[in-house]
Amino acid sequence: MSLVNLAHVCSHINNATKARLGLTSIPNSKLHLKLCLALQNSGFISTVVRGGPTPPPPHILLGHPALNDEHGGVEPVTQSNVASRRLWLGLKYWQSEPVLSKMQMVSKPKRRITMDVAGLRRIIRGEKSGYVEGLRSPGECLYLSTDRGVMEARECVEKKVGGLVLCRVI
Repeated sequence: MSLVNLAHVCSHINNATKARLGLTSIPNSKLHLKLCLALQNSGFISTVVRGGPTPPPPHILLGHPALNDEHGGVEPVTQSNVASRRLWLGLKYWQSEPVLSKMQMVSKPKRRITMDVAGLRRIIRGEKSGYVEGLRSPGECLYLSTDRGVMEARECVEKKVGGLVLCRVI
């Protein structure tokens, strides 16, 4: 797991929302995909589509099945094109303000922060636990990498699992 690449993804998504882009792409990796799917489940982004260096067709982004599609959908991953694969993210806006306003790393490449369930309970209540500040605003989320995948902090407390704290999203 490369936290350096994840830091680049966080700054890229911040810049894309500040530039008011509707669609952006990030490098394809398992960690990026799991985090983006967790962001989509929380409602921060609208779509996550695997694709190549060019954006996928609009019907795939909107979730409609392809009617008379000549290309047969998204190009399959092969050994020759695996390096050029991208994750295409549809960003959400509400009343001309980005839904995902800020995304920042908590663990750094040189300082990885792991949290147990007791520490996560304190963070959810708004208290500081170790190096991690508590959640203050109602829409704020903290994402962790656990042995069950990337999950939000409240979900980790429900399932009683801890893990590596990845990023905070406001």
